[in-house]
Amino acid sequence: MKKYFSAIIVVFLGLLLTSCKKDYKLNTNIMPVSRLNAPVDEKYIKLQPATSASVSFEWEQARAEDGSLVLYEVVFDKEGGDFSDPVATISADGGGVQNKLTLSHKELNSMAGKAGIAALATGKLKWTVNASKGFNIKQALEIRTIEVERPNGFAEIPVDVYLTGEATETGSDLSKAIKLKSTAAGVFEIYTSLNDGKYHFVDRNTGTPTTYYIDGTTLKEGGESSQANGTKQYRLRLDFNNTAATVTEITAIGLWFAPENKILYDLPYAGNSTWSFKNQVITFHQESWGRDERYKFRMDVKSADGTASQEWYGSSNSDNNRPTATTPLSFWELKPVPNNDQYNYSFKFNGDVDTKNCDVNVYFAPDKNYTHEVIIK
Repeated sequence: MKKYFSAIIVVFLGLLLTSCKKDYKLNTNIMPVSRLNAPVDEKYIKLQPATSASVSFEWEQARAEDGSLVLYEVVFDKEGGDFSDPVATISADGGGVQNKLTLSHKELNSMAGKAGIAALATGKLKWTVNASKGFNIKQALEIRTIEVERPNGFAEIPVDVYLTGEATETGSDLSKAIKLKSTAAGVFEIYTSLNDGKYHFVDRNTGTPTTYYIDGTTLKEGGESSQANGTKQYRLRLDFNNTAATVTEITAIGLWFAPENKILYDLPYAGNSTWSFKNQVITFHQESWGRDERYKFRMDVKSADGTASQEWYGSSNSDNNRPTATTPLSFWELKPVPNNDQYNYSFKFNGDVDTKNCDVNVYFAPDKNYTHEVIIK
């Protein structure tokens, strides 16, 4: 009986497999999307990529002949394009299964930039929807256009920025390019020296990076900037959000000795974003109440138009105690101080500094917080 029952099962499975082999055929027939629903044709969108604003693209469902799942992609092209070489092709929400695509203003801004729409300009993007089942792809029966106004700034803001070129401290070797400090989203700066020659900025120090250069007060993509009239020190500040660049020449940095209301010593540039003086005597000032040791730093600067001014760097505290061996390193960090008050926001020397020869190093290195150190010889 068991053998008879087993034989029946084997025969049944054989027939089933034979039937599947004979009758099963993949049906990829689909009807294309018949209508695009949103946004309306020629919709005007003022892009605000710094916000969470988004745009929803919606369309009627396509139909598969066998009632199975259809996948969607939204295709974008330039105003005069025919979608043969689209600017972007993006899967619909839900892994491509929903008849909807949500794009942020940031993503649309990037897409507009790739389509050749310049910052602060207005241009158009065409869009349609491809429905697919297997290898069968059908373009929607309708095409629509959106008109976008781009804000100032680059469509793609780099994560990192490097300085390179013959005029820089490390030369034209891309692998040795100097990384800038990120001070805010899309804003970078570096304190450095430039020789006569060309220089530019890149978004990475390998391969074929995107390049940027300074043209007056504007940051542009591609090209090179020039340095002339000898070696000078600068603070170069780049704002990719607003395509802005600020070139500030640093003509001097001095140690401001508060009790004597003067520069005690100048700090010559030592290279690698560092200013230093070596082996100089520091003597505290005698007051009726004791020895005064307060100090900060004055930076003499010149703007691109030649206007001279001064900047002050000191402590984050308006007043301080003398540092000791256990004082945290953050004590020596340099902060722009609100004014040139003679005493407030000054550091204090360690008590052992009085009448000793010392080295003082000021670091505007991009890979750390701006700081300084005092070394007793």
